[in-house]
Amino acid sequence: MCDNHAPIDKLVAGFKHFCGSHVESQDPYYQALVREGQRPRVLFLACSDSRVDPAIVFGTDPGDLFIIRNVANIVPPYEINAGQHGVSAAIEYAVNSLEVEHIIINGHSQCGGIRALCENPTDAHIESPHLVGRWLALAKPAYDKARADYPDADLNRLAHECEKDSVIDSIANLMTFPMVRERVESGHLQLHGWYFDMARGQLSAWNPHSRRFDPLSC
Repeated sequence: MCDNHAPIDKLVAGFKHFCGSHVESQDPYYQALVREGQRPRVLFLACSDSRVDPAIVFGTDPGDLFIIRNVANIVPPYEINAGQHGVSAAIEYAVNSLEVEHIIINGHSQCGGIRALCENPTDAHIESPHLVGRWLALAKPAYDKARADYPDADLNRLAHECEKDSVIDSIANLMTFPMVRERVESGHLQLHGWYFDMARGQLSAWNPHSRRFDPLSC
């Protein structure tokens, strides 16, 4: 019989382990974070996919990353209107208040959001009755570019290219934020576009000069 409470028990056990390692042991590094507040140098924007948790994949410690996660790791363009802007508000806070030095957009292979976009591109529009469709409309230009560049590609190849093009578009959207542009142009902030190939265990970074993703790891 399946234990429906097992996932919750695992989380509670993990929390107890965390407390034992950092709180009960009076870990000086963690105590400093509690006492002095966070000062992460990196804003890391990742997908909500359960397989690509940034802290686990990149082996970080508490306080290293200010993390934003959403479907398909998309950065919307800067805009001020009546809507709620959770991703944009987090970007503003990270740049203006935390003064991060790096922003990383981390795309990945086998992204469910991008796959859904490639399977049903007509469902991705701002007037969609589904919240996911409205959100994925932000990545529709990446799909259009991938389809134009690879007209004969099968679905897997199309999604692979769209995942990368969406990272590039998100970098461009970051530059529509006045506070981001100002700090980039003053040399206080660097933008990075990364792509994690899960099957191959490879990490690559967008190179705006060569216009390709260059390997960061073997």
